Amino acid sequence: MAPSAIVPEIVDVVQPKKDKLGLPEPTRRRLEKAGVDLSQGYPYRPARPLYLQDVYAIRDSDREYTDAGSRADPDKKALLSAAKDVIHITTHIGTEIVGLQLKDLTDQQRDELALLIAERSVVFFRDQDLSPQQQLELGRHYGEIEVHPQVPHVPGLPGTTVIWPQLAASERATDFRNPVGTQNWHTDLVHERQPAGITHLHNDTVPTIGGDTLWSSGYSAYEKLSPGFRRIIDGKYAVYRSAHGYLDRDDPTAGPKYVEREHPLVRTHPATGWKALYVNRAMTVRIVGLDKAESDVILGYLFKVYEGNVDIQCRFKWTAGTSALWDNRITMHNASYDYEGRQPRHGTRVTSLAEKPFFDPDSPTRRQALDLVGPEE
Repeated sequence: MAPSAIVPEIVDVVQPKKDKLGLPEPTRRRLEKAGVDLSQGYPYRPARPLYLQDVYAIRDSDREYTDAGSRADPDKKALLSAAKDVIHITTHIGTEIVGLQLKDLTDQQRDELALLIAERSVVFFRDQDLSPQQQLELGRHYGEIEVHPQVPHVPGLPGTTVIWPQLAASERATDFRNPVGTQNWHTDLVHERQPAGITHLHNDTVPTIGGDTLWSSGYSAYEKLSPGFRRIIDGKYAVYRSAHGYLDRDDPTAGPKYVEREHPLVRTHPATGWKALYVNRAMTVRIVGLDKAESDVILGYLFKVYEGNVDIQCRFKWTAGTSALWDNRITMHNASYDYEGRQPRHGTRVTSLAEKPFFDPDSPTRRQALDLVGPEE
């Protein structure tokens, strides 16, 4: 979830609300075509868990996971040969596939797409005729669908998170100086025992100006570090916390607390075998085993490297009917609110959970694997 949600919303039950904003017309057409029942209002807001212990109990066990990209043809012939064009947006991150419909991909092409996402970090498809049901079905191919206990979803389709900044702005005051919370670099669901893998956002309505989304490469952020500094952080673990706060059932007067998990600062991607930096300013709290002052210095530098190098980032201009699929294990993203809600923006998001993060000290960097390293790398 986006970092603005760190302000806790501690509510036991939320009553259904009728649609008062008025759905954007392209959104309504898409949902009605898909047979979504809008008669009880939109979106559906689930009851929010109150207690920390209940949230910890969600998916609190190791689950088997096989990365779809590990099954793929390394040359990705079935996927790429079927495309009209393949456009690399920047050198290090971002690719657009032209002429394919996600809903029509074969299982082999889906596996190859997973590998392409693992290599290029984020892949875009414009002009998609895609229902939320088809979006869910594709997500299931990539792993267990995350059903978030805090966020609204399409009625009748748990796991299809509604991304509607106008709705967020109606529930929390926003302005130029205090935009919606997605306008911060973040990675989704880092507090999960097995955090997010591939996320698929389909935007059916976008503003005519602004509303771009940016992604930054965790592979390249790690490669920006000197070999000596990499050795300092390799194998280290950090604490990652949830975006939302909850009450402790055993100490309810203590105020909000957060779900916390320990994951490696540097993780290895199971399909590529490449190392990536795995931190984000919003939810990486501290490095295990270090004093706070030491941890703050190191994390502050890592955040700066990951956020501040424009040559390892891509910025994407949306058009209506576009899908973006990215890998949360190797990226951060940041959605610009420069349109300030003057025009509608709406999409549905499906996130597939992946493996328990791990670090393989023998895994190469992306540049090493592709034989791109210079003398100082």
